[in-house]
Amino acid sequence: MTAKVTHNKGMKAAIAVIIAASLWFIMFSRWTAPHLNFWAAMSVSAVILTAYARISCPGLWTAAKFRAADIVCGVVAAAILWGVFWTGDKVSSWILGFARPQVELIYGIKGETPAWLLSTLLLLLVGPAEEFFWRGYIQRTLSEKWNPDAGAAATLALYTFIHLPSCNFMLVAAAFTAGLFWGLLYRLFPERLWTIVISHAIWDAAVFVWFPI
Repeated sequence: MTAKVTHNKGMKAAIAVIIAASLWFIMFSRWTAPHLNFWAAMSVSAVILTAYARISCPGLWTAAKFRAADIVCGVVAAAILWGVFWTGDKVSSWILGFARPQVELIYGIKGETPAWLLSTLLLLLVGPAEEFFWRGYIQRTLSEKWNPDAGAAATLALYTFIHLPSCNFMLVAAAFTAGLFWGLLYRLFPERLWTIVISHAIWDAAVFVWFPI
């Protein structure tokens, strides 16, 4: 019975990843991205993935215990990751001639979206949705199916892979770096999901709107 339940959870997680990969392909591929409002598509994707995770893993919300300290820890984690990206931007721009132009293409995604609206979406929807889905659902499920190390490694690979349709090396590298950071935090502190959620939300708003790199 336990094996069957584990298999069913694995199948649901696999379907979830296929859905996520399809949504990211639509948002980032050169064939579809030019015809979309990126932030509308991202918001819809966030809702879809959060709803799927909620339905497939009813214990997700109860397992994520919020503590006041999560706010402070989340802000500190976001600041550390911002520093990592700032450093990485300077080093990559020095070594790779194509790095900065590709970074500017990423910032071009902002378009004409007002800063207040973009901040709100990143803080309250996009950032939290990604963490509840990737760490709270996918990494948790894969860790239970295999082991925590394998679950973290597989989730990182999947999180990086879905950004490949962008054909933007710097975006894929950014996904790998951020995914490694949040995945490692969840691997070490699985009970502190809210810290990671807050970290992702604040980092998103900081790097895109408040303190662009």
